[in-house]
Amino acid sequence: MGKIIHSCTALWSERMRRATLAGMGMVAFVVVLLAAILGGPALGQDVPATGSDFGGVGLIESRNARFRPDGTLEAGASLRHQRRFWFLSFQALPFLETTFRLSERLNTTTGSGMTTDRAFDLKLRLIEEGQWTPAVAIGLQDVIGTGIYAGEYIAASRRWGPVDATLGLGWGRLATGADTNNPARYFSERFADRPRDVGRGGTLSTSFFRGEESGAFGGIEVSLPAVPTPWGALEGLRAKAEYSADVLRDESGGYPARTTGLTGRAASRFNFGLQWSNETVDAGLFAVHGTDLLIRLSFRIDPGAPPAMSLPPPPPMPARPVVAEADEALAGRVFAALRAAGLPPVAFGIEGNEAQIAVSGGPHRTLAQTSARVLRAVNGVLPPDIGMLRIAWWQAGAEVAEMTIPRAVLEAAAQDQASPEEAWAATRLLPAGTTQWPAGSRAPGGGFDWGVEPRLALVLGDPTSTLRYQGAVAVGGRYDLGAGVSVAGSVQQALLGNLSDGLPSDSALPHVRSDYARYAREGKTSIPALYAERIWTAAPDVFARVTVGLLEPMFGGISTEVLWRPAESAVAVGVDANYVRARDYDQRLAFRDYEVATGHVSVYADLPVWNLYGIARAGRYLAGDWGGTLELGRRFDSGIEIGGFATMTDVPFSKFGEGSFDKGIHVRLPLVLFGAETRQSGTALIRPVQRDGGQRLSVDTALWGVTRDGRADALRRGVAGFAR
Repeated sequence: MGKIIHSCTALWSERMRRATLAGMGMVAFVVVLLAAILGGPALGQDVPATGSDFGGVGLIESRNARFRPDGTLEAGASLRHQRRFWFLSFQALPFLETTFRLSERLNTTTGSGMTTDRAFDLKLRLIEEGQWTPAVAIGLQDVIGTGIYAGEYIAASRRWGPVDATLGLGWGRLATGADTNNPARYFSERFADRPRDVGRGGTLSTSFFRGEESGAFGGIEVSLPAVPTPWGALEGLRAKAEYSADVLRDESGGYPARTTGLTGRAASRFNFGLQWSNETVDAGLFAVHGTDLLIRLSFRIDPGAPPAMSLPPPPPMPARPVVAEADEALAGRVFAALRAAGLPPVAFGIEGNEAQIAVSGGPHRTLAQTSARVLRAVNGVLPPDIGMLRIAWWQAGAEVAEMTIPRAVLEAAAQDQASPEEAWAATRLLPAGTTQWPAGSRAPGGGFDWGVEPRLALVLGDPTSTLRYQGAVAVGGRYDLGAGVSVAGSVQQALLGNLSDGLPSDSALPHVRSDYARYAREGKTSIPALYAERIWTAAPDVFARVTVGLLEPMFGGISTEVLWRPAESAVAVGVDANYVRARDYDQRLAFRDYEVATGHVSVYADLPVWNLYGIARAGRYLAGDWGGTLELGRRFDSGIEIGGFATMTDVPFSKFGEGSFDKGIHVRLPLVLFGAETRQSGTALIRPVQRDGGQRLSVDTALWGVTRDGRADALRRGVAGFAR
């Protein structure tokens, strides 16, 4: 079929070909116009969208003007002959779709083997579909990649009953069909020139909507009725057909002359197939470009309401005692009850009708739930006339939060006699460090805590391997000496992976990170960290840290930090200063010759919309370069956090090497989602390439991470914990 279509196309004159395409466009336009006039039983945004080959929402290879529900996180792959895409898409805002894509494609330089390519896409909604208007979106494809897949597009989509029709115009890679003159040239002839600069990736393209010609694309997606099967009705099936604007000009070698008649061009621009989707899965099978089958599979979640394993029910709320215990015995009983509940006690006292209770750490993720568990533990011990609770929460030796709440309100919330919101309304959050705990009120200090954890290190997009990884197991411990002073460390054993096979560094900068393969190769059994530190509340809502020793796998030395984090404020400011030396590759006790002073001023801010936060840093990095880092992310009430960062320094792109500047995406998942009562999270860091520019020191107990859950914003997010 593809050969017949291609042969017929080759016979058209340029004028006839363009006239035919114009006619097809007119027919499609009429269809969309009729849909707009006649309407249908549902608007496009009322019908779940489906994913495209490139990772974001779309038809097959073409994008449309549809979007996932706000916050949706999707990961998957699309596989075809000599080209594979691995993607992670995030509906970052209701009107903004972001996609990171790792591509494996034929190495056209050698004509054999595969090479890798990284890309980042953006799609922005301009108009939401209305009763008389189509949805319209604009997109940038491969916006900071090598340029192989770089292109821009404008797409309009309109639903008419079960049929969703799309028309679009593309530039760059999406103009290789050369269907029409670039309409942007009517505004300025500078849009006629589009340099084809395929680089090492990482640089921001400046050729948006440029080029002599543009490409037309379009297609339909049809929602099919339920199909009966022996296992029940199969719902969610879509039929898709599209006319692609991409003729695979830059896929030379994948489609030889005997197949297409012209190396590097598709046999056909028509793609079609079937796709099935439900609440979490998208799966499709397509015939593409007249030569290949394409298989697509992806999984997605709503970070705001993720599926979670059920947690054990909270312990019952004991009744208040009838008779108060003697003062001299009360503190001991409170401390014992808190330890039994898994809440290490720090201090206890009574002032008037207020009980003052300080606990450290604990297995619960939020201040609200910690306070509820404190009362469940001690309610049967506290004197019955105590009406107010002052609860202080400590982490890593420092008080990070202090709050007061009426005892009766917290009792009612725990027994479903009051809502969590009522408990929150009655809560007063105080500056951390407000209460001065006398020595006699302190619980016996000291204690050892240890654990075993799996660890996974990833490097994506190595030119010789799509994925390099190392799986390891680590045993770590922390001994609390009291007064905020502790000693901590870990031992790690690598178990499997190919991270050690990575290429040797060719960096022109000091090798502060790019020797990761050598560290993995020589450090199979290693000491990732071994240090002494003190963390304390220096003044109300002012925190300080000093850490000395083997700070992280690649550096050791001294690290200091001060953070001002007002409990009720949306903004915090921190300063860190460090003097460190590079550790030996075996990650034992020896050091290498390189040493550097590094540090930053950091500003942390909660943004007023969509639970967004931002972090801006400026200072000196490990390679001696000066610059800044900007991080943006969303933290959902479930505890899931998704964000991205970029660092620009005074290192020129040519000296930085592949990737041009440091950037990445992180996804944090609280382990409580997997049925564990714990504050721990699992973090996946997707860094397209690991180089030496823009690299910061990594310490286990950076103050923002230690203290952020003690703020008013975190208390508001975790308000449901008052009932647990």
